[in-house]
Amino acid sequence: MSILGNIFASKKMRQPINLAAIGTDMHSHLIPGIDDGCPTMNHSVELIREMKDLGFSKIITTPHIQGEVYKNTPEIILSGLEDVRKAIKIAGINVQLEAAAEYLLDDFFAEKLQAKNLLSFSNKHILVELSYFSPHPNLFNFIFDLQIEGYKVILAHPERYSYWFNSYNKYDELKDRGVFFQMNTISLGGYYGPMVKKQAEKMVDLGMIDFLGTDMHNTNYLQGLQDVRYEKYLDKILSSGKIMNGSL
Repeated sequence: MSILGNIFASKKMRQPINLAAIGTDMHSHLIPGIDDGCPTMNHSVELIREMKDLGFSKIITTPHIQGEVYKNTPEIILSGLEDVRKAIKIAGINVQLEAAAEYLLDDFFAEKLQAKNLLSFSNKHILVELSYFSPHPNLFNFIFDLQIEGYKVILAHPERYSYWFNSYNKYDELKDRGVFFQMNTISLGGYYGPMVKKQAEKMVDLGMIDFLGTDMHNTNYLQGLQDVRYEKYLDKILSSGKIMNGSL
């Protein structure tokens, strides 16, 4: 093996990490046909089966709610949840399945907040995401308003917002405001490219991450999840004792 090959190998685990150490996945797109996740119920069932086999005992699936793109409502999501629950029961998959949503903080979010009909999970945790182009100008107002209503705000995949890669004060400000950070586990395996992987590792080093999520959409994500089990940084974050998935 070349010197470069030896260096690469040294960064990998010899045995796959058991994802049962995470226990609860709190970010996925497994209700078929309502966002960019699973297109059919068969896809949903098979992905849930694979996640169960990888060690997850509880899945909180979180369909997108985004302005004019994904006009999902709590009624649509909860109805879809019941359909998936029935399907996995028939398939003999013994896993606890719940649902919430992944809210984009966009121009439409204030209206949803005022309606007081947001989908949260595990004692009012709420999963939010930002645009990949720039954060909404009312970001901090949205967070404040959510917290006033008693929500515990979790920011999805902060390692993917490239506009903050060289502005760590933005991350620090969010943490100071009580925002929790959820990393996509597959970011540590390079699924989104080397820059996101580097950012994810840095955030692990800084102890910024509170939750891990699969963000499961399809079989490509599943392969990324299987691959990341050999990453030493996944072992590092699970060994840190900081990950809070077990509390959900």
